Amino acid sequence: MSIVSETIPAAYPADGWDIAVLDEVDSTNTLAGRKPAWTALRAHTQTGGRGRTRDRRWVSDSGGLWLSAVLPCPGPRTAWEILPLAAGWAVLDALRELGVSGARLRWPNDVMVGRGKLAGLLVERYTAETAVVGIGLNVFNHPERAAADLAGQTVRLADLVPGDQNLDAVMRVVLRSLREAHETVLGPGFGVIADELNRAWKEPRRVEVTLQGQTEPLVGQFHGVDLQGRLRLTVKGRAPAYYDATQVALLRELA
Repeated sequence: MSIVSETIPAAYPADGWDIAVLDEVDSTNTLAGRKPAWTALRAHTQTGGRGRTRDRRWVSDSGGLWLSAVLPCPGPRTAWEILPLAAGWAVLDALRELGVSGARLRWPNDVMVGRGKLAGLLVERYTAETAVVGIGLNVFNHPERAAADLAGQTVRLADLVPGDQNLDAVMRVVLRSLREAHETVLGPGFGVIADELNRAWKEPRRVEVTLQGQTEPLVGQFHGVDLQGRLRLTVKGRAPAYYDATQVALLRELA
């Protein structure tokens, strides 16, 4: 069965989520957009998976975790601009539980191991009350077979953790961590998450940042984030500057 419309099989409850598993979809984020909070949709494959910018396609072949989770976002919209980083923090926590070491977050939404991308996140708002957190995690899929230019640029959970990987079990770990991150934002606050991320980012990293509407990139040092989730960039000869994800078209690590 190929699911390409709003028709979604009956959800089953697990760990406080209503979960539905689909066959083939265009985009799990699009389908999840009008669903209630604490709904999670997982697809075996996506034909229209996408990255943070609309011109970037996320290869979503069989064997990966293609997941969208709907979270409640009470209060002002600006209070939830940190959600992509909070979700990335949750994925890192889930990966540690699954036995992965050495994973890191590349601001604002990529999970890396070494120079290879293990996962990507896309947070979208379809309603004023909720946000959809889309997570694409390479498990035992082969993205380079679908897109040859990805050869050497990705890494898979199956390469990092020995043994068979059960996608439903991986999903459950990710969803538990995502709920915990949401509770952290509502409780102690994003500062707890920012502090932990900044400890991991304690060594400055040389980056190239292209701002929206600009063609000439800024080359400087990435120094973590502030309490609004904005990256701190120092460029030689200039005062430190802060940029949020809406201002940055592309961040590329140079070292």
